[in-house]
Amino acid sequence: MELVGRAVDAAGVAIIVVGTLLATVLAAIRLSRRQAGVYRGYRRRVGRSILLGLEFLVAGDIIRTVAVAPTYASVGVLAVIVGIRTFLSFSLELEITGRWPWQKPVAEAED
Repeated sequence: MELVGRAVDAAGVAIIVVGTLLATVLAAIRLSRRQAGVYRGYRRRVGRSILLGLEFLVAGDIIRTVAVAPTYASVGVLAVIVGIRTFLSFSLELEITGRWPWQKPVAEAED
């Protein structure tokens, strides 16, 4: 299970790195074509990569902590890590979309 947890962590890091690289390449292409909204699109893509990567990192922590002889100390550390990463996810979601994850998009709220 330790190996599976590390593999999920590695996938999370890879998602963040690859997503950021792809966002950078796309932004460079859009800049070279002098398209509008490059910065906002770049921020959105990088933010989404970080959010998805964080989800994998949390999953890896959960797998390693719960599956490998959990102790009160390890569960407490996991709770703190998950709390921090959840706060980061909420903050990134707010930055990307301009609303909290539990709020409806503007189009849905008006219906």
